[in-house]
Amino acid sequence: MLWLIVAAFVAAFGLTAVLRRYALRRQLLDMPNGRSSHVVPTPRGGGVAIVAVVVALLPVLWLYEAVNASLVWALFGAGLAVALLGFADDHGHIAARWRLLGHFVAAMWAMFWLGGLPALTLFGITLEPGWLGNLLGLLFLVWMLNLYNFMDGIDGLASVEAIGVCLGVLVCYALAASSDGARQGDVELLLAAAVAGFCCWNFPRARIFMGDGGSGFLGIVLGILALGAAWVAPQLLWSWLILLGVFIVDATFTLLRRLLRGEAVYQAHRSHAYQAAARRFGRHVPVTVAVGLINVGWLLPWAAWVASGGVEGATALVIAYLPLLCLCIRFHAGAAEANT
Repeated sequence: MLWLIVAAFVAAFGLTAVLRRYALRRQLLDMPNGRSSHVVPTPRGGGVAIVAVVVALLPVLWLYEAVNASLVWALFGAGLAVALLGFADDHGHIAARWRLLGHFVAAMWAMFWLGGLPALTLFGITLEPGWLGNLLGLLFLVWMLNLYNFMDGIDGLASVEAIGVCLGVLVCYALAASSDGARQGDVELLLAAAVAGFCCWNFPRARIFMGDGGSGFLGIVLGILALGAAWVAPQLLWSWLILLGVFIVDATFTLLRRLLRGEAVYQAHRSHAYQAAARRFGRHVPVTVAVGLINVGWLLPWAAWVASGGVEGATALVIAYLPLLCLCIRFHAGAAEANT
């Protein structure tokens, strides 16, 4: 795997540079406005480098029997569809309803190849999810790809989250003592390497943004890997959900608060907790670094404990999410923007 990881990093780094020149030449720029977290026009669409590298190297993992064919088809089909839709939206606006339809189609493709959801344990009770579980899995994938888009708003945040989660689950797979889980970790390593190559251009100062194609791809790929892990060992799904806690809690809390206030949730805004924190600190770097530290110092220990069987997954998730919820309240996530 070492040569593949190095190749993924180098390829993503070089391709991001090419995409940056392309975006500048085509004037594909994110222009600052009242709802932006940046202050200078910045090229967008760099996340295509992540997509291209992962999609190109996934078949190599399959050839080396590092990942099963069903997971490859789920990742390849759904990830590529979401990326192409986002890339098209980056080049010209696509109506929200058509984007959402495309998201559901991609999620249904993934659920088909994953085979739905396996039995899950909730507060000590084993549940056979059936059709309801498949529906929840579908909604989870659609929400994951959209929340990742929502949370990709400051320098390096989406990249640091993806790298931290991918490396964190490797610890969880090892503790779950599953050979299948260990093999599945090769995909996470590949994804982390590709994201790291892009991140060199996006942090600590963003010289290119990920764009909807890249963020949507990361969201649905991470969601697919999380659901796939549940087939390896049911507790691993809880480990995934805990590791993704910063993004899940901030995006969900913000969405619900805006919905309750009657706002159009598909409209651009900057009322997430991470955006309010960036304004308060006056810089993006401290917020991105803080998210990385939360992932390593708080969420990973809980996720690892769940993976090892030391604590029930749903219980650990509630405990792990409580401080994140307090941070959302502290930074007025989802509040009317004049008050954030």
